[in-house]
Amino acid sequence: MMVKLNLGGSMYFVLFLVVVMAALVWLYNALVSSRNVYKNAYAQIDVQLKRRHDLIPNLVSTAKAYLAHERGTLEAVIAARNAAQGASQIAAKAPGSAGAMQAVAQSESALSRSLGHLAVAVEAYPELTGSANMQQLTEELASTENRIGFARQAYNDAVTDYNNATEKFPSNMLAGLFGFKPAELLQSISNDAERAAPSVTF
Repeated sequence: MMVKLNLGGSMYFVLFLVVVMAALVWLYNALVSSRNVYKNAYAQIDVQLKRRHDLIPNLVSTAKAYLAHERGTLEAVIAARNAAQGASQIAAKAPGSAGAMQAVAQSESALSRSLGHLAVAVEAYPELTGSANMQQLTEELASTENRIGFARQAYNDAVTDYNNATEKFPSNMLAGLFGFKPAELLQSISNDAERAAPSVTF
């Protein structure tokens, strides 16, 4: 009789361990999945940022012939574009990193301000604003700005879900144990442009 009781107790203990291990595996996998979701969401932002950066040299090239005396404005746009491109490349390797996300937000905001200055300069040239090439580039840039806004929202939603998972009990214990660090939200990359997308419309 005593042997049967001991065997029964051992079976319950083994069953308990199996349930606990299954729960831990499920929580760990949920954290991994959540992290992968926000990284994928940032990859979508990266695609749109690359598109934005690729459009700008064409935009400057189109405007250059008309804005010869606005050399400083054109150079500022290219410098801001290059800085934003560099920050974006770093962030693509470390999505969610606080430093990388802040650098992207700051550099892209600076780029939007430079584009705003260029837009003001272009407005003085009706023949330039009426150019089919300039109109096409402007439309593509405005469309890209909108896509960036949507992608940023999707990324921030995914980061919020991931951060919640790393902070809530009991998954927070696994998060700390296995190095799941909080991810940084991406603040508006261009406050002015997102409140009024036409700020980069020429």
